[in-house]
Amino acid sequence: MSLLPATIRQVDALIAAAQSAGRTPSLLVGVVRDGALTHLATAGEHPRPDADLQYRLGSISKTMTATLVMQERDAGRLALDDPLEKHLPDTGVGTLTLRQLLGHASGLRREPDGQWWERAEVGDLATLLAGVGAEKIAYPPHRAYHYSNLAYGLLGGVLERITGTPWAELLRQRVLEPLGMRRTTYAATEPFARGYVVHPWHDTLREEPRTDTGAMAPAGQLWSTAEDLARWAAFLADPAPQVLAAGTLTEMCVPVSISDVDSWTGGHGLGLELYRQGERVYVGHGGSMPGYVAALAVHRPSRTGVIGFANSYGFRTGGIGGLALRVLTTVLDAEPAFPQPWRPATAAPPAEVDEVTGRWWWMGASLDVTWDAARGELVVYVRGERVSVFAPEGPDRWRGRSGPENGEILSVLRDEAGRAVALDIATFVFTRTPDQEP
Repeated sequence: MSLLPATIRQVDALIAAAQSAGRTPSLLVGVVRDGALTHLATAGEHPRPDADLQYRLGSISKTMTATLVMQERDAGRLALDDPLEKHLPDTGVGTLTLRQLLGHASGLRREPDGQWWERAEVGDLATLLAGVGAEKIAYPPHRAYHYSNLAYGLLGGVLERITGTPWAELLRQRVLEPLGMRRTTYAATEPFARGYVVHPWHDTLREEPRTDTGAMAPAGQLWSTAEDLARWAAFLADPAPQVLAAGTLTEMCVPVSISDVDSWTGGHGLGLELYRQGERVYVGHGGSMPGYVAALAVHRPSRTGVIGFANSYGFRTGGIGGLALRVLTTVLDAEPAFPQPWRPATAAPPAEVDEVTGRWWWMGASLDVTWDAARGELVVYVRGERVSVFAPEGPDRWRGRSGPENGEILSVLRDEAGRAVALDIATFVFTRTPDQEP
C-alpha cells in the first residue's frame, strides 16, 4: 500500500531539509510497510541515490550478528548465559556472558587495541584476541550501559568457533540468501556510493578509505542497499520462520540495558537498539563507518519501518537516526496502520480446549479465555484487554508466552468425571463462578 500524497510530501520535505542542512552528498530514506518498500525519498546527486545503490551499514551489521547468535541458541549449541570463556577460552574477559555482550551490559570497553578499527586493517581473530585482557573491562557487568564494538568482534569469534564457518559465509547462508538480500555484501560491489568527509569551511569532499575490518567485521563491515535493508526491516517486523522464530525475535526486543537512565527513552535488547517515542517503542539500530551513516527503525505492531543512508560521515548517526525516527513517527501519525482483518475460524476447537474457554473467576475478579485457532493458543483477556497468551505444552498444560504470565504454567484442573472445573495459573486458582472456593 503506497503512502498518501500529503504524507509523501511531508516525508520528502524532511529529507530535502536534512540533506541541505546536513551538507551530505546524497541521502536516501525509505518507508517500509507490510513487508514492502512503499516510498523512497532521495536528495543530493553525488551520486544520485536509488534503491539498488550500495551504502555501508556500519553497526546495523550487529543486528545480523545477533540474529546468528540467537539461531545458535535456539539450536542448543550455546546458551545466552554462557561465559565467553566457554567458547573463546583465550581472552582475559572470559567471565562476561554472551547476553551481556549482546546487550552492551558487559562493561567491556568500546574499541579493540591499536588504531581506530573502522579505518584500519584489524587482522584475524587471533590478532584481535591477543589484545583482549582484563584491562578491557571498564565497569562490572550491568553497572552501566556501555556500548562496545569489541563485544561484537568477540561474538563473531564465538560463532566461528562453534560453527567452524567464517562469519561472513555463515551470514550469507543463514540470513542473507534466505531473505533474498543478494545486494548485501562483505565488500563494496558496484554500483556503490563513495563515502566522504565534507570540509567544514569550503564544502569540498575528501573520499574516505573502504577498509576490510577483519575480525571486527561482525560489528560493522557490511554494505547494503535500500531494497535489501527494507527486507531486513520487514524481517524485524515479522520474521521469516526459516530464519528465526517469532518468539526469539520478540526476546531480542526486550531491554537488557537502558542507555539514558535520566529519561528512559533509549535502550538495548539482544542486538537491537530500542527507542521510545511517546507511547510507541521502535526497534532497530544506527550505523556509521568512515564516509557513511545509516539508520533502521521499525514499529513492530504496525509492521512499519524506516531505513536511511547517507554518504558523509559529517552527517552523524544521531542526525540520520533522529531523521529516521521523525519520518517513522510522521508516517504513523498521518496514516495509522490498519489492523489485520478478523477471520472466522473454520472449525470448532477440540473438546478439551472448548471447555476451557469462557469466563473464570478468582477473588471476585474475572478473566476471559478465548481460542486462537490460527495459532493454536489460548488468549486471556481482562476487562476486554488482551493480557496473556498461552501455548500448549502437554495434556491440560499450557505455558505463557507473553504478558505478565510469560513463562508461567496454566494447568486445567478436572473433577472425577473429567470435567474442567478450575484453572491453576501460577498457583492462582480460577473457578467457573465467583462464589466458588478457589
